[in-house]
Amino acid sequence: MNIGLIDVDGHNFPNFALMRASAYHKTKGDQVEWATPFSRYDKVMASKVFTFTPDFNYLTLQADVIEKGGTGYKIASRLPEAVENSSLMDYSIYPQYPFSIQFFSRGCIRKCPFCLVREKEGYIQTVEPVGLNPKGKWIEVLDNNFFANPEWKNAVSYLLKTRQPIKLHGVDVRIMDEEQAYWLNKLKMKQNIHIAWDLPQIDLTDRLKEMIKYVKPYKITCYVLVGFNSTIEQDLFRLNTLRSLGITPFVQPYRDFTNKRKPKQYELDLARWANKMWLFKSFDFVDFSPRKGFRCDYYLKQFA
Repeated sequence: MNIGLIDVDGHNFPNFALMRASAYHKTKGDQVEWATPFSRYDKVMASKVFTFTPDFNYLTLQADVIEKGGTGYKIASRLPEAVENSSLMDYSIYPQYPFSIQFFSRGCIRKCPFCLVREKEGYIQTVEPVGLNPKGKWIEVLDNNFFANPEWKNAVSYLLKTRQPIKLHGVDVRIMDEEQAYWLNKLKMKQNIHIAWDLPQIDLTDRLKEMIKYVKPYKITCYVLVGFNSTIEQDLFRLNTLRSLGITPFVQPYRDFTNKRKPKQYELDLARWANKMWLFKSFDFVDFSPRKGFRCDYYLKQFA
């Protein structure tokens, strides 16, 4: 078969599903390549992760079958079972990325109202790791909640044996304990450890103080979701708490699954202030002037 691949979101990050599908079909003797307009294919496999990504113009393709998958098309979409059960990964289709992608678990113990993970992948479950990039210089671990995995110790052991730097995408400060922090410190981190303080109704101050007993605060980046059932007072409380503890914040304005909601100007200004460390450390948000003649103390007066 002649198979064409489409990364609808672009090539800004390797598409896990397409790499698995490509590797599987190549073992079957199929010809696999990036689909190009007006070329002829027996099958085209397209993956779309984000709902806000503009769709591909499929009218330019000549294909007997077009398979569309990924959360951007349908939350419940799945790869064929034979592909899902394979550990093969075709890193050659993304030669520009010198790292490996890895999962040790899918799903999550949480069911946050703004997140689709539980709906898409269910409760957390251990999965077998896939093959590493033979040219990879570090490993991107994409688990949604790394230490909630019942087999997290095996995952840490695996990572230590690779002797490669690690980037963890999901560490839950609400379950962090001394043992987890001990092994976290054993890993050679590529970037800061990523945690999140998404729900302002939950005060994580004590949990954060406990975490920095074992992990240096400058090694931690905390994602802060704004625009989802939070007030400006709640947003500033979270950010100022992180600043007092020496933890780096990263503000993310909320975008809904249907992509109908657009971030408000306040959320954009807050992100611009907090996500630039020299601004964040230099002065309070109320003193920030993102535009000539405008100071952000206006937001406190407006929302008071």
